[in-house]
Amino acid sequence: MSATETWTIGRLLSWTADYLKRSGSQSPRLDAEVLLSHARGCQRIELYTAYEDQPSEQVRAAFREMVRRRAEGTPVAYLVGFKEFYSMTFEVNPDVLIPRPETEHLVVAALDYAKSVCRPGTLRIMDVGTGSGAVAIALAKHLPDCHVTAVDVSQAALQVAQRNAQRHAIGEDRMSWVQGDLLTWCCEDLKFDLIVSNPPYVSEDEFAQLAGTVRDYEPRLALVAEQGPLELLRELVRQSALHLVPGGQLCFEISPMLAGQVEAMTGGESYWGPPELIKDLSGQVRVVLLKRSIEEK
Repeated sequence: MSATETWTIGRLLSWTADYLKRSGSQSPRLDAEVLLSHARGCQRIELYTAYEDQPSEQVRAAFREMVRRRAEGTPVAYLVGFKEFYSMTFEVNPDVLIPRPETEHLVVAALDYAKSVCRPGTLRIMDVGTGSGAVAIALAKHLPDCHVTAVDVSQAALQVAQRNAQRHAIGEDRMSWVQGDLLTWCCEDLKFDLIVSNPPYVSEDEFAQLAGTVRDYEPRLALVAEQGPLELLRELVRQSALHLVPGGQLCFEISPMLAGQVEAMTGGESYWGPPELIKDLSGQVRVVLLKRSIEEK
């Protein structure tokens, strides 16, 4: 990318897309557009009417640096500092996992359940392992009569989530923040109508096989279940049973590879009705729903 050549928006995008493709990007054109629009301080759609424009050297320099880091493997979301999720924009940085499109299935399942609850008063929701707060805030935004308790073991992650709540005008009266491990912090009489979670479900062996853009940049704490994914999910299910009202629901995301084991694990559990498995658009199981029985089995 020579400084002496004439670099229009269109030419920058074409060259960068080819370069990022050779560097291993799975979405080189999109990456180039997101990075260049960020460097210009404009919306990505504005690039399409500016192909013949020549960005300033300051813009080109900022763009070159981001392209260099992207080619090395840094995720685009960390470079620009945000990620779209459920039609909302969330701040992200290396303290939090980048929200994935498949996690939107968790939000949809939780909203479907919440909207089916017919009783007066505030709906009490807990998000276990909130990270950036994407799931918790999406629920709070679409359920005005709810209160969400967002839990994470990482204080740094909670600070990101709190800033995201402020970005989306979710007041402190609507959300509470707790630093804790799963539900171990809960007092005995604290009950919720709905518990959601996108917990760590990657094993040590799977972590070693992850793409470098994930393994080397995103927080290991949010990815790897140190005690093993099934053990962590089993503990989540056990603890949730103690803190859901009768008829309440637990919704959690899993790896499709664990679907059979999770179904077997939860099918005979005390307190729960039969598990319901939700598939993503590719037909793989992504979310498990468990309804708290009225009485123990």
